[in-house]
Amino acid sequence: QVQLVESGGGLVQAGGSLRLSCAASTRTFSTYTVGWFRQALGTEREFVAALSWNNGRPYYANSVKDRFTISRDNAQNTAYLQMNNLKPEDTAVYYCAVRPASNSDRVIKLWTTYDHWGQGTQVTVSL
Repeated sequence: QVQLVESGGGLVQAGGSLRLSCAASTRTFSTYTVGWFRQALGTEREFVAALSWNNGRPYYANSVKDRFTISRDNAQNTAYLQMNNLKPEDTAVYYCAVRPASNSDRVIKLWTTYDHWGQGTQVTVSL
């Protein structure tokens, strides 16, 4: 069983930055695709970013492209989401998740295909 623990959330003013971390318990973390998703109150969970383990290709939602950067340190079994120029509409609970590698863009962006999830960390962006 893979356990994921997110950290780094908090309250920030619009235009500010936060870096989220996702620490994994498994030593096979490097074999997984890691994704970040978010869910605002009363909305569906949505894709934010993902990083494939086998080709290192990052995927981003259009709403965060050029502002957020996903990365991973396999030696530390940790993934990161650097969030810059935050906007009030980025306010949500952010979750990291992992799934087996896939070459399908559609699959990688679909939250229902991820097997293991963290508990989430709240990000609040004020005006």
